[in-house]
Amino acid sequence: MNPLELNYRMPPEWVEHERTFMSWPVKDSMVYPDDHESVCAGYAGIVKAIAEFEPVSVLVNESDEELAKEHLNAPNIDLVRIPHSDAWLRDNGPTFLIGEGGELAGVNWTFNAWGGKYAPWDLDDAVAPQILERTQARRFDAPLVMEGGSLHVDGEGTVVTTEECLLNPNRNPELSREQIEEELRRFLNVSKVIWLKRGLDGDETDGHVDNIACFAAPGKVVLQVCDDPADENYAITQENLRILEAETDAKGRRLEIVKIPQPPKAIFEDSRLTLSYLNFYFVNGGIVLPVFGGPAAEADREAERILQETFPQRRIRTVDGMAIIKEGGNVHCTTQQMPRGGAR
Repeated sequence: MNPLELNYRMPPEWVEHERTFMSWPVKDSMVYPDDHESVCAGYAGIVKAIAEFEPVSVLVNESDEELAKEHLNAPNIDLVRIPHSDAWLRDNGPTFLIGEGGELAGVNWTFNAWGGKYAPWDLDDAVAPQILERTQARRFDAPLVMEGGSLHVDGEGTVVTTEECLLNPNRNPELSREQIEEELRRFLNVSKVIWLKRGLDGDETDGHVDNIACFAAPGKVVLQVCDDPADENYAITQENLRILEAETDAKGRRLEIVKIPQPPKAIFEDSRLTLSYLNFYFVNGGIVLPVFGGPAAEADREAERILQETFPQRRIRTVDGMAIIKEGGNVHCTTQQMPRGGAR
C-alpha cells in the first residue's frame, strides 16, 4: 500500500511543526574542509534562529558531538546521534506525511548524492529510515531517487518541481516523465505537477526548485526573478515566470505570483554562488531568511519587505546567507520539517 491508497499526504511547509530536523556538518565531506570552523558557526546560527520558534533536533556523528554541544548550548535544541556524511538534511531526510486522522508517516526516498556527485553516500541514504523509526512514523519506501529540495507542495494537490532535476538522467534514467509524475502522485498524494524548466545558474543540485519558487498559500507562488538580460538567470527566471503565469493548480485556479528580485551575482573561485532568498524556511510563526550583505544589502531589504508584506502574521528572522553558501546550499537545504500530529 502507498500513501495515496491510505490517504496520507504531504502537508505544506507552513503548517504547524512538531520540530525541525537538521544535520551537523562533517569536515571530511565538505567541499572546503578548511572552512569547517566557520561553516559550523554558520550552521549554529541557523539552528539557534529556528530554535527561537520551535524545537530543533540536530543529527550528529559521535565524533562531532562535543563540538556540536559547544556551538549549540541554547534552549530548544537537542542532539541525535545518527551517522551521516553530508549536512543537507532537506535532501536525504524523510518527507513527512499526515494521515486523515493526523497520523504521522514519512517517505523514504532513494538518495544518490545529487546524481552521484559526492561518494560515498551510503550513510546519508540510511538517515531517513532512522529518523522515521525514532519518530515512530509509518514508513513508505519510494522506488524513486529524490531530494526534498526538488519539490514544494501547496497542501491542496499541487506540487511544483523542475525538469532539470527530476528528468535528469543521473537520477531516474529508466523512468519517463509520466512515470515520475505517477510516483509523485502515489507518494505525496497530489494530482497536479507543475513543471518549471531550470533552476538557478550555477546550482550544482541540477536545478532544485527550493532556490527559485515556493508556494506562499494555495494558489499563490513566490518566485525569484532576474531583470538583467545580461545575467544567465534572466532567461531562466523569465521562462519560469511565463510557465507559472500560464498554469493552473490542482483546483483549477490561476496562480497569483509574488516576485522577489534576486541578489547581485556573486562569484567564488570562478564559480557562481547560488544566492537565493527563496531558500528561506517556514517556522512556527515565522520565516528564517538568508540575507547576503555587502553589495546585496539593498536587495536584502527588499526581499525582507516583500516577504513581510506577503506573510504579515509571521516574524521574519534573518540569518547570514553567506556563512554556508560556498558548501552549496542555504537555510532551506539544511532543514526538514516534522509536522505536528493532526496538522491539516
